[in-house]
Amino acid sequence: MLKKIESHQLQLGMFIQSFEGSWLSHPFWKTKFLLRDPADLEAIRKSGVAICWIDVAKGLDVVVAAATAPVAEAPAPAAAAASHPATASTPKPKPAAAAEPKASMGSELQRAAGVINRSRQQVVALFGEARLGRSVNSEQCMTLVEGIADSVSRNPSALISLARLKTKDDYTYMHSVAVCALMVSLARHLNLGKEQVREAGFAGLLHDIGKMAMPSEVLNKPGSLTDAEYKVMQSHPVRGHELLSGGGLAMPGALDVCLHHHEKMDGSGYPHRLPGDQISLLARMGAVCDVYDAITSTRPYKNAWDPAGSIQRMAQWKGHFDPAVFQAFVKSVGIYPVGSLVRLQSGRLAVVAEQHPSSLVTPTLKVFFSTKSQMPIPLETLDLAQPGCSDRILGRESPTQWGFQNLDELWQ
Repeated sequence: MLKKIESHQLQLGMFIQSFEGSWLSHPFWKTKFLLRDPADLEAIRKSGVAICWIDVAKGLDVVVAAATAPVAEAPAPAAAAASHPATASTPKPKPAAAAEPKASMGSELQRAAGVINRSRQQVVALFGEARLGRSVNSEQCMTLVEGIADSVSRNPSALISLARLKTKDDYTYMHSVAVCALMVSLARHLNLGKEQVREAGFAGLLHDIGKMAMPSEVLNKPGSLTDAEYKVMQSHPVRGHELLSGGGLAMPGALDVCLHHHEKMDGSGYPHRLPGDQISLLARMGAVCDVYDAITSTRPYKNAWDPAGSIQRMAQWKGHFDPAVFQAFVKSVGIYPVGSLVRLQSGRLAVVAEQHPSSLVTPTLKVFFSTKSQMPIPLETLDLAQPGCSDRILGRESPTQWGFQNLDELWQ
């Protein structure tokens, strides 16, 4: 049975059916979920959403909530699931709060740029060797992964945001660097152990190595693929698995992600059409990270989608992603990732410049435009988490519809 309540009456253990208002007016990528994370409860209370609907058949009622609300569950160990296929009895990972960044966005950007430049050069060399049929140098790959992971540890947003700004000409190589960083960040949010985080990054770096076995005219085609060309491209997971297996040095998790990062939870993916209970945790993670970086990047045949819009669209693809993994991914990059265009309650437009480590709805912004005057305004840095800040995000805006270009220059 559905019941309409005020948001301040929400308690842990309630099942939220919907919020009043549009998807963009609240801080979540979904509306139907069991409220068991204290951080989610706090985010709702800070969001300004006044009314919501709960389903008392699936969770606690407002009358009994205060006396019986459960404590949020602790993260479940997920190390065993990281390298082996999941089964129906495999516990889903519980997202954990990420550690405070060790460096500010501004201080890490320059270091991250150096890491990206070095990584690109090494990935080009590694993939060039693979194209010639030579085995992958696992030691060199792990050195790359550790450098990327160190940057993500200092500040996740810096390297992940810079890696998104790849050109269509170096997409294949920089996509691997970006997915490595996204996998590391996601693994940390899923509370995986240190070795599993390293393996996740290693898998992300090599997940698309099979594209080195694809014909260059198909891989770099500027237009839509024909059915025959698409079938050729669908063979890249198998070809990549063969390349890595032939070297004999790749981690088991990297082999699995390489082969299965295009599988979907509803069994409609490829190459083996595996149902969700047969897809490993690492492969589920790889599916999310691969798609996010692909759709937020400029490709030979399409322009990039904006980061926040990409998160919203991915949330609507039913049967594609593991919901628990996707929720953790959203927490790792933010509902409004760095570079997102947002509208404020004050009527101004801003670009997200840095994530808040514990709040999805209070990032630091660069405010630059007034919707009231329809004119640019002096650039202002606004930290929504600062005490006394009365402004808040109402929702995302489309840079294309506003005609804004080069917004990424603002947050850099």
